[in-house]
Amino acid sequence: MAFEIDIGFTSLSGKKTINEDFCAAMLPEAGREGFGAICAIADGVSTGGKGKEAAQTTVMSLVQDYFGTRETWDTTVALDRVISAHNTWLTGVNRRRAASDECGLTTLTALVMRGHTYTLAHVGDTRAYLLRAGEIEQLTTDHSNPHPDFKHQLLRVVGADERLVVDYSQGDLQVGDVFILLTDGVHGSLSDRRIRKMVEQGNAQEISNTLTEVALNMGSPDNASAIVVRVLGLQESHLRDEELAARHLPIPHKLKIGDFIDGLVVTSLVADSGVNLIYQVREPVSQKLYALKTLHPSREKDQEERAMLAHEAWLAKRMQTSSASDHLVRLHSLMMLPSGKLSSSFYLLYDWHAGQTLQQALQERGAFSVPQAVQAAMAALKALGAMHRQGVIHRDIKPSNLHLGEGGVLRVLDLGVALSGHEPESLRSLHAGTPSYINPEQFGYALHGEAQAHAADAASDLYALGVTLYQLLTGKLPYGEVLPYQTGRYYRDPTPPSRIQPEVPVWLDHIVLKAVSRDQKQRFETAEEFLLALERGASRPIHAPLSTPLLQRNPVSLWKIAFAVSVLFNFLLIVWLLFLPKA
Repeated sequence: MAFEIDIGFTSLSGKKTINEDFCAAMLPEAGREGFGAICAIADGVSTGGKGKEAAQTTVMSLVQDYFGTRETWDTTVALDRVISAHNTWLTGVNRRRAASDECGLTTLTALVMRGHTYTLAHVGDTRAYLLRAGEIEQLTTDHSNPHPDFKHQLLRVVGADERLVVDYSQGDLQVGDVFILLTDGVHGSLSDRRIRKMVEQGNAQEISNTLTEVALNMGSPDNASAIVVRVLGLQESHLRDEELAARHLPIPHKLKIGDFIDGLVVTSLVADSGVNLIYQVREPVSQKLYALKTLHPSREKDQEERAMLAHEAWLAKRMQTSSASDHLVRLHSLMMLPSGKLSSSFYLLYDWHAGQTLQQALQERGAFSVPQAVQAAMAALKALGAMHRQGVIHRDIKPSNLHLGEGGVLRVLDLGVALSGHEPESLRSLHAGTPSYINPEQFGYALHGEAQAHAADAASDLYALGVTLYQLLTGKLPYGEVLPYQTGRYYRDPTPPSRIQPEVPVWLDHIVLKAVSRDQKQRFETAEEFLLALERGASRPIHAPLSTPLLQRNPVSLWKIAFAVSVLFNFLLIVWLLFLPKA
């Protein structure tokens, strides 16, 4: 079911001449539905008349800037980054205005509905309620003085201190839920019971109007504002929902050509890693092809593998709304088939694209031409740059995970071991990747300082792409093949590609050697920097990376040389003492 809400809000000045309350809501633009919907309410504190400004700027910056965060961030992280940044700005403004006593402070309560969950951020004495199945529950706690005579004295507000503590809470969404966000001008005059009765009737706008008008009629001395949100339909599933499906859906038995699964016929087995199975399947009516990925039946009871595949499904869906989408394979919903039917088993269904991986092309024709290799690397860098900006690390870039479609579009395959910040702990701790494409730091090899293994990061993907580009140009690996049970051997600088393939220009030599340098300080820092070097090419060539001194390549080499000299000296001394005549 599509994400659907009924939302209404009202803000009245009441007996006051200035309305220092402010509320707003925002829905995602097309293509950014993964962010969900956000609404926020604030009550400005009258200090020199700047409470209205504080409330407006706080709410507007939050509802607008939230959609500028990374979609792969947890909602609490995204909200905290935006609220903290605005609080720092507002605190600075207040500090500069302190001499004129024109400070602007505000409370804040924000609600984000995303996937099948909601997230609340709260500071001050505005409130959030949830009406579910006829029962009303207050979801926030007032940050005000508990003494009855000082209940309007706030203990926490936005803009008072750079170290702002925000309350965050999360819960599951259900169709029919009604959220009510109120300023103290409303909840200070209405009991929870009365709020529940008013919320049960009318649409969201009618309810918000009624709440504020009744509060003012009952003598509320303050501004009165209310936001009412009724959940009519749930959005596309979030990570928690994917994990729930992964836990309970059965794993398909091993399929044979001609078998049917949920109306799809198996046409071939594409891959069997012992952990995952990938099939090519066809929808009989439309004749459209798909790639079906599932766990091997022997892994059916492995909850960690199920969680990893659920994370891949969630991440693939999230990335489809990013700028990397043109270079990724489209995934259909984990639980919903293209036909609209629910899937009976736990599997991922991707679009099928004709063409071949770069590894298949290498095996078929050997090394690529220079233009072909550069073009493939540039397309991959655009995808990696977009992924890195979303905080996603692929961790297994290599020719077999780069697919060149018949239309000339290069796509990055297999997000199975990618890191997003939401991955299961078992996936995070997994030493993933193909050894020949893993950068030296992950093996604990270091030219400077102590040798200590580092976790994969964006630099790992760029190094792996550098190795891939070297292989496309030469048909060889810069440091030789590393088998799964081995560690990398980085005791020499790579041979320049032009010495293996003379048609490789010198400027490209320099770029490739920089990308695969054993010294991480000499490599490209971002995908954009790497891409820019390839785009400029010979017009603005980069300098050749410095060759690594022998002592850095092999720190024990000096001792080996000293030992060899010592052995030779002692051997000559023995010969002289035993065999040469003495005067």
